Amino acid sequence: MPVSHRFDRDDRPQPQEDKIIVLSGATWADYQRMLEMRGDHSAPRIAYLEGAIEILSSSQPHESIKSILGCLVEVWCLEQGIEFSTFGSWTLEDKAVERGVEADECYVFGLPRGALRPDLAIEVVWTSGGLNKLEIYRKLGVREVWFWRRGKLTAHVLVGDVYEQRTQSEVLPAIDLDELASFVDRPTTSQAIRDYRGALQTRAR
Repeated sequence: MPVSHRFDRDDRPQPQEDKIIVLSGATWADYQRMLEMRGDHSAPRIAYLEGAIEILSSSQPHESIKSILGCLVEVWCLEQGIEFSTFGSWTLEDKAVERGVEADECYVFGLPRGALRPDLAIEVVWTSGGLNKLEIYRKLGVREVWFWRRGKLTAHVLVGDVYEQRTQSEVLPAIDLDELASFVDRPTTSQAIRDYRGALQTRAR
């Protein structure tokens, strides 16, 4: 399989960047073998799109942002009394449509019994390059995907067979994405949680 290395700015991986490797000319069997070789570990994350495999080794900033985002979503749900289940980097795959992906974070809202797909997947875009994740999620039927880029969250809602970018979430319609994103830059996760919870509780009074 030919190998292409895609990094932001130049071909040398930087300490604070994700390392992204894309393998072209790959088969579904190749993708399955990679998943088997990695085993139960959560890293690297592996995605597949119609003959191409992406291997993502995420940087420390990437992991920090995705964890804080997850915590803040959970704080919001707890404050609003919304039942949720977290599934982390759940491996979603479908041979029939030649797609597989592992989100940074994903959620099912309400009771998760028999859930085949998350209601919400969150992706942190820290380093450019790699596969079109939205195209992967589209054929896998994930209801909504949030992308974090440069301090902003955008929601993409599946309508029929296409995603529409929205300013408001559909699975969590009352959440303010701009407000949530504004708390990601706190120096610690615990401070981000405290500050966000405080803001939500103050508004609820």
